[in-house]
Amino acid sequence: MITVNDISVQFGGTTLFSEVSFAINENDKIALMGKNGAGKSTLLKIIAGANKPSTGSISAPKEAVIAYLPQHLLTKDDATVFEETSKAFSGIFKMKAEIDELNEQLTIRTDYESDEYMKLIERVSELSEKYYSIEEVNYEAEVEKVLKGLGFEREDFTRPTSEFSGGWRMRIELAKILLQNPDLILLDEPTNHMDIESIQWLEDFLINSAKAVMVISHDRAFVDNITNRTIEVTMGRIYDYKAKYSHYLELRKDRRIHQQKAYDEQQKFIAENQAFIERFRGTFSKTEQVQSRVRMLEKLELVEVDEVDTSALRLKFPPSPRSGQYPIVVTDMSKSYGDHVVFKDANMVVERGQKVALVGKNGEGKSTMIKAIMKEIQPDSGKVEIGHNAQIGYFAQNQASLLDENLTVFETIDTIAVGDIRTQIKNLLGAFMFSGDDTTKKVKVLSGGEKTRLAMIKLLLEPVNVLILDEPTNHLDMKTKDIIKDALKDFDGTLILVSHDRDFLDGLAEKVFEFGHKRVKEHFEDITGFLAHKKMESLREIEK
Repeated sequence: MITVNDISVQFGGTTLFSEVSFAINENDKIALMGKNGAGKSTLLKIIAGANKPSTGSISAPKEAVIAYLPQHLLTKDDATVFEETSKAFSGIFKMKAEIDELNEQLTIRTDYESDEYMKLIERVSELSEKYYSIEEVNYEAEVEKVLKGLGFEREDFTRPTSEFSGGWRMRIELAKILLQNPDLILLDEPTNHMDIESIQWLEDFLINSAKAVMVISHDRAFVDNITNRTIEVTMGRIYDYKAKYSHYLELRKDRRIHQQKAYDEQQKFIAENQAFIERFRGTFSKTEQVQSRVRMLEKLELVEVDEVDTSALRLKFPPSPRSGQYPIVVTDMSKSYGDHVVFKDANMVVERGQKVALVGKNGEGKSTMIKAIMKEIQPDSGKVEIGHNAQIGYFAQNQASLLDENLTVFETIDTIAVGDIRTQIKNLLGAFMFSGDDTTKKVKVLSGGEKTRLAMIKLLLEPVNVLILDEPTNHLDMKTKDIIKDALKDFDGTLILVSHDRDFLDGLAEKVFEFGHKRVKEHFEDITGFLAHKKMESLREIEK
């Protein structure tokens, strides 16, 4: 059992949280929840030992192994994928080497009666007991199994890690963590750079093979599938629920209703007493009563209501101008980079008003297809036809870099908002986590995630009839994702969505284009049907 004992964290005069305590038991699968900036990542780093709290401590058994996957990695590039992943077993290999060296010394030395000789015997016994208690493992087979589960092909194993993007390196680090069989795995947004198949593999691993897990994730389906407990960080406190995420949401709603009731009653009580104090402040016969009430109000512990719920905010897209019947038609398109064939003879027809998802492993051509539709790259053969009056709004991960750096957050939205939404700009910005002074910040000082969110709001307000969104949810919390999803459901234009977030796609996409094995395959079903279908398909493949 690992315990968090009364930890507090202060940053430059601000208290992030104070006197937080809880225990992590074996087989606990915990979702760490709270809005952006509440201190979730900080708490994870403290448990991992990467950060120190201002006060309080973390206690764990001496032998406990805590493994931590941060959101951003700094990895060295001096090995192949297989070599780097095998470093997970370096502690065991070192132990074996030390046992061999000690045994060698014991055979050479003749000072059998000395204290040093006895110490060598004790050390070799202690190490041997530990080493031989570890189950016999075929390390190479284990490394291969985990790498393949996380989406690597066998030919990737011998490639240097420097050839891979940040998302793939994240998977190498994750593979090393999973292979160590730690007592507690701490994961900060592990699914951000994963495709659906790898996420399903990771879920299965965490449910069936891992011990205790604590995870921060905005992927609701992932969190709901793997967790059995939810810890919410809010306003410097924590609330601990023995419930998975979807059940926790109901419990939290009840908590806020009770808080609001207690808050309203207390405010009424304070107002009545303040009115009494004001009325009789100078009255001699009431002096004692007035002072008594002043003292009582000074000592009163104020009821706080947790962060304001923005669920009342409904985003509405401007009505979209009518496009032709087929806004996007792709015919016999092929694209290669050098010897690497991305896809061959791909065909895609998207009808007016359809909402479609592009899914498949990373690197199978989803973003390449979108770049070809947007005329950012030329296909090797085949063509893309953009239909009559198709007005495309496009969101990619680099969208943030196209914002005007010299405008403020508020000005960026104010310049394009029209109609009713103009009266709601502050609420809209608040829903995307820009509140108070944030709205007057210049775009140039925003973080990457903040710029991404601002670019998303900007896109949502432009009158377009074809929306193309490439991984739009990576920097959004669940509340904001819900707001966008509801708006996209009501959007009366055509939607093409690249995402690995099943919960976001569920109920949104009515047709799926699957990218893989150099082909694009059309599935006339929603994401739930597609996933069920895929599982059956892979089972049949195993049986073959």
